[in-house]
Amino acid sequence: MNSVLHPDRGGVITRRRTGVVVIITAILAAGLLLPRLRPHTFNGSVMQSNTPAPSAELTSDAGRPLSLTDFRGKIVVVYFGYTFCPDLCPTTLATLDRALERMGEEADQIQVVMITVDPSRDTPEALARYLDSFNPGFVGMTGTPEDVAEVATVYGVYFEADEGTSESGYLVNHTASLVVIDQQGYLKLVLPPLIGVDELVSDLEYLV
Repeated sequence: MNSVLHPDRGGVITRRRTGVVVIITAILAAGLLLPRLRPHTFNGSVMQSNTPAPSAELTSDAGRPLSLTDFRGKIVVVYFGYTFCPDLCPTTLATLDRALERMGEEADQIQVVMITVDPSRDTPEALARYLDSFNPGFVGMTGTPEDVAEVATVYGVYFEADEGTSESGYLVNHTASLVVIDQQGYLKLVLPPLIGVDELVSDLEYLV
């Protein structure tokens, strides 16, 4: 009687299972990797500037000379606002604070700077108190009305005092976009007013 040799069925099953595991692992890896390979869609206007962003040499909320170039190596988010703003400015600053909180340790690579459009009232001390109420890491900049107007002009920011009411005093109408400068000092993004936290985090994390 001829003997019959049976294949090692256990080995075949093991190899099949290993192949399935490899395929599943590859699919999962592709699912994680593909979104990162796709071009990021920013939530604002992407700027392709070949020259560094204007330095904006003013006075810090600590009362010392300060330039935006002093933050080279970080992503700088610049907002033009003022401490007496009734709604738009506090909303924007609160959004920035929540975005940085969501980013965790990556937030250390972001610097938020508010340049006042109301230099007559926004002294360094007033700016420091105001910004500390949102985030101690936020930095304010002020100067003479002429210096502030010059910086606003080069950044394409409009502002104009409005009479307001007897209760509020005068208000300031102003451009409320966020200007983002990259680590090398180039203007990278202009984000719309009242951008959401999710959109802001998405863009800043990509730049980091």
